[in-house]
Amino acid sequence: MKEEALQRAKTLDSSDPLAAFRTQFHFPQRDGKDCIYLCGNSLGLQPKTTQEFIDSELRQWREHGVEGHFTGEKPWVSYHKNSKASLAKIVGAGEHEVVAMNNLTTNLHLAMASFYQPKGKRSKILIERGAFPSDFYAVHSRIELSGGNPETDLIELEAADGSDYLSTNEIVAKIESLGDKLALVMFPGVQYYTGQFFDIKSIAEAAHKVGAYAGFDLAHAVGNVSLNLHNDDADFAVWCTYKYLNSGPGGVGGLFIHEKHGKNKSTPRLSGWWGHDSEARFKMNNQINPIPTVDGWQLSNVNILSHASHLASLQLFDEAGIENLREKSLKLTDLMEELILNSEALKNQIKIITPSNQHERGAQLSLYLMNHGKSVFQYLIDHGVILDWREPNVIRVAPVPLYNSFQDVVNFVSILEEAIRNEG
Repeated sequence: MKEEALQRAKTLDSSDPLAAFRTQFHFPQRDGKDCIYLCGNSLGLQPKTTQEFIDSELRQWREHGVEGHFTGEKPWVSYHKNSKASLAKIVGAGEHEVVAMNNLTTNLHLAMASFYQPKGKRSKILIERGAFPSDFYAVHSRIELSGGNPETDLIELEAADGSDYLSTNEIVAKIESLGDKLALVMFPGVQYYTGQFFDIKSIAEAAHKVGAYAGFDLAHAVGNVSLNLHNDDADFAVWCTYKYLNSGPGGVGGLFIHEKHGKNKSTPRLSGWWGHDSEARFKMNNQINPIPTVDGWQLSNVNILSHASHLASLQLFDEAGIENLREKSLKLTDLMEELILNSEALKNQIKIITPSNQHERGAQLSLYLMNHGKSVFQYLIDHGVILDWREPNVIRVAPVPLYNSFQDVVNFVSILEEAIRNEG
């Protein structure tokens, strides 16, 4: 079976129009060979051009000092503008609606300062049960700082049948039931643990119908799935760039603010000088005049070296195209799912908790191991597979279309079978 699957994978790789992008990344090594790297949902690989992009800004600093803010091909004072066109395509937005800045959780706090303004009985925030801890901490603290009580104002939605899957109907029904008590719906684009891709448009529409705002954490969605934030009418979204966007550990974050809010200068916000009229910024006259775009949420000047790393990866996304990447991603996860479900060694030992519906998942399959989960994971690591473990018994596997091959998928499943057999 492995030889048949491997031959099939070789055929798919030979006809893959994105195959050449694999050569543009550095792979970790084991015993002189490239690892099977399936952990782009945690930290993406380094593009080979990253050093060149960073070195360019180090040279700018070395040769021009402070004047680098206003000289050269990419003056630092406007450096954040260099990523806008690429990000707009990736998240489905206008350039005036996206900006790279800060990190994800900082941006989430800034967005909630604008879009969580509890008044009277409209004080509740809806999230999913088992939300990523940082999101939970952020909304919990925001409620407390607003004078509310997280015990009653933070609503965690779980599936009625106790499963890991939350249907759109359940989410919409919960929003409708909360009605005029609901201030904000804060959901992920893709759930970090299960890999479920949520219906952003339906969630935002339901929230707006009851008078609430809708915000989204796109940490596991950006650069992974096709997004259309503007037309889906999300009020805001935040993301990191070190996962599928390959921008380096702790890399710069991103923020989307829908133009209907960005153009409204009276939208409340926490302010910093970089978010105000750029023409008057250096006059130091302390006249508050926010930029009428998402840029009005900026606090400070750009972390240039982090942003330079970001631009190196975005260049590859421009060349590949997010729709093309999504198409290959679906083929990669389809193949992995098929091989696991048809394997005599695996099908009774592993439960795939990621939805089987293509439209409800991204480049990740979450594998729940019935037995010996941690030792199976360690076997995979010891045999040159890099992936991600999540308690209590889940291995998250992410074949990334920019640099993973179909042969990677087949070889991973083969080693996974060995690991299961090794446990008896």
